[in-house]
Amino acid sequence: MKSSFSVVLVIVLYSLFSWLTNLPQDVGSDVPQGKLNSLSFAPFREGQGPMEKRFPTPEQIDADLKLMGETTHTIRTYASSEGSMPVIPELAGKYGLKMIQGAWLNPLAADNKREVAELIRSANAHPDVVKRVMVGNEVLLRGDLKADQIIDYIREVKRAVKQPVSYADVWSEYMKHPELIKEVDFITIHILPYWEDKPITVDQAPAHIERIVKQVKEEAEKIAPGKPILIGESGWPGEGRQRGWAVPSVVNEAKFIRELIKVANKNGFDYNIVEAFNQPWKSAFEGVVGANWGLYSVDREEVFPLTGTVYENPDWHEQVATSLLLFLIVVVFSWKHLQSLSRLQNFFFLLFAQTLAALLVSQAEHLWYTSYSDFQRLQTSLLVALNVLIGGLVLHRIQAQLTNTAIKPKLSQWLYALYIVFAGYVVFKTYGLALAGRYISFPILTASIPAAGIIALIITHYDKSAVLTLGFDRLLGFTSPKPHENKALGYLLITIGVALLVGESSAFFVSRDFIAEHPAVLERLGWSLLYTFTNAQLLEWLACLSVIALPLISYPKADNESLT
Repeated sequence: MKSSFSVVLVIVLYSLFSWLTNLPQDVGSDVPQGKLNSLSFAPFREGQGPMEKRFPTPEQIDADLKLMGETTHTIRTYASSEGSMPVIPELAGKYGLKMIQGAWLNPLAADNKREVAELIRSANAHPDVVKRVMVGNEVLLRGDLKADQIIDYIREVKRAVKQPVSYADVWSEYMKHPELIKEVDFITIHILPYWEDKPITVDQAPAHIERIVKQVKEEAEKIAPGKPILIGESGWPGEGRQRGWAVPSVVNEAKFIRELIKVANKNGFDYNIVEAFNQPWKSAFEGVVGANWGLYSVDREEVFPLTGTVYENPDWHEQVATSLLLFLIVVVFSWKHLQSLSRLQNFFFLLFAQTLAALLVSQAEHLWYTSYSDFQRLQTSLLVALNVLIGGLVLHRIQAQLTNTAIKPKLSQWLYALYIVFAGYVVFKTYGLALAGRYISFPILTASIPAAGIIALIITHYDKSAVLTLGFDRLLGFTSPKPHENKALGYLLITIGVALLVGESSAFFVSRDFIAEHPAVLERLGWSLLYTFTNAQLLEWLACLSVIALPLISYPKADNESLT
């Protein structure tokens, strides 16, 4: 009876928690007519990308543009000549779309010649569709060409087309190159608050954009009065690593876009939102965050609506159902043993089992969603399998300890070995984050099950012995043949965690715009540390790291306590 009550209680509590944490969110005013002014359009799908020279078919582009006709009035493209890109203007006209067509410039003169020639041809062939043209995108930011080289291409295009001509880059690059302001017909600036050297919250972003546009306009009026300004790119990522106070999420992405439109309409700003579809190919350069700026997923499913409330995870019902099914499977296999436990022990064991099931389902879903190649999916499969093994063995050990059942030494040895392997993985991931973590997500979910397992083992051991034990020797019932090496691994985890704090802080401290805003060293250091120590994702990762390191560096006092 007590077991049945505990099962029902855990199911009710977990269901209530899931419902409360997945309520629809109010993200601001609806987009007028549910349609955007302009949207960046790159029609690449899974397995496609410009770097690999794998382009969508005309049929795929046609289907995408049909969807765009329902979503936006204008599309902005970035390249003109490669693959199937030349078909876009004709197909866009088919669905009533206008275009800001771009030519992609890089360090190779032959590529640039071909791009510019196709841009000119297309603009002249489709004047009813191509209303503005863009010669180059963030070329100065990448360091591919000098400003005078870009100007040569701009002049070539201006001589050959009737449409207004511009060049697009982050707003700070325009401020450093006033000669570009003189040359273009309209100024195209990118304002991406998430990527700013001083990242801000999504709630502060609209005011930031308003300030930047007015600042650029003020400077431009001194150089070439009357030039229109286009916000050529602005958006917010739906997935990925937190930067300072800038937190990627679906709700934040939707909130940002709606507030951006509100600010644009209030001030009469011309804007283009990045972007239509999530771009998996970008993950090779910008990690998970780079692949998740789209209104639609790579499978052309709506990430969030432009009207009404928004769910961070619209599929939460299915995930809850799956985790409850896993929980009930554990209950069936553990039912006989549960009868010998006290009410509190019953509840603890079942609550931990449900926690493991929920973490496993969340981990598998998130890692698979953010895997963009066969190699990444293989990594995901191995990580999920490793977590299943660790979670299953921890659950088995806790059950055995609570019911005073003998534990096979081999299972304890396997669990110990799995934790050592996982500690090595944590060192590897944290080293990458500390060294150059700008595009690397904090893999919190991958460490949640091992960390939760250690906490549960500590609680269980205390319940049985009334002794607070932290070392793996006691927690797992296995004495390491090389305890000093394990202790060294534990201290390495702590050291690499400190290095992560230093690396994250220094990334802010040395960034160009951050220095310009905070030239005083102590003030800049203070802000850098503040952004680092208020990064929730970073702190969660360090918490997992610390929990995993603790049993490696802790050993029980010499006594007669049984290891089992």
